[in-house]
Amino acid sequence: MIGKLPPLSALRVFEATARHLHFTRAAEELGMTQAAASYQIKLLEERIGAPLFHRLPRQVTLTDTGRRLAPGIIEAFEMMRVAVAASRERARTQLSITSMQSFASGWLAHRLGGFQMHHPDIAVRLDINQELTDFAREPFDVGIRYGSGNWSGLDAHKILDASFTVLMAPSLAETVREPADLLQINRLEPEDTWWDFWFRAAGLSASKAMLAADLSFDSQTLVGHAAISGVGAAMLTPAFFTNELARGLLVQPFDLVCTQGQGYYLVYPHARRNAPHIAAFREWILAEAA
Repeated sequence: MIGKLPPLSALRVFEATARHLHFTRAAEELGMTQAAASYQIKLLEERIGAPLFHRLPRQVTLTDTGRRLAPGIIEAFEMMRVAVAASRERARTQLSITSMQSFASGWLAHRLGGFQMHHPDIAVRLDINQELTDFAREPFDVGIRYGSGNWSGLDAHKILDASFTVLMAPSLAETVREPADLLQINRLEPEDTWWDFWFRAAGLSASKAMLAADLSFDSQTLVGHAAISGVGAAMLTPAFFTNELARGLLVQPFDLVCTQGQGYYLVYPHARRNAPHIAAFREWILAEAA
């Protein structure tokens, strides 16, 4: 019957000493003192019941018992090193991101090429999902979330404030001169709380609206496309529509831009904060946002 293994710490010291045949070099490799390394060898010899090294004035050599034990232990630790290195390499070279559609299509997707130019060794997979990700159960490294930045167990870094203002097609913008004119035209997703907040900031009551487009959308991206077509005025985050604004497909008729203290955050489990591929993405995206 095979007995219990000796402590892994003692086997680790034996493996390093058997390779170097030198206590000091083994201790330096393992980041411990020579006395601590010698103590671990003593524990292992007591567990095995036989000496493993001949201790000579300037070096050590393996005993017969040590020579029989060394090959298998050295091979086992090498296999573990290879397995860990392979896992690190996989983690470093593949980054899985989950994001809500509006942020992914409006801000992130057309910038990811810049990240990959700086990090050609990291392959990126972007998943679009409106649901909150359970990082303990789902295979994602990082996520983009909308909220106040407080999620249990997750590190959160603000990328953008969730600012919002009125955007519309140029043809529709010709019909408005002041915020009160919005009460006379179709508004996309009129029950969105952003409309109420914006109107209050403009000194108006949204309840006075005469018309409202009876349309509902799953994301700002779709609302923006509807606004481009001229269906109605939209309450949107301008940062998601910089290209459409630059091309004149949408216009911002008023300078008033609001925020309710919410934002878009990069999140990931705290325990993974030092993973190289996550650290690289965090540094890039925060610099890009700045």
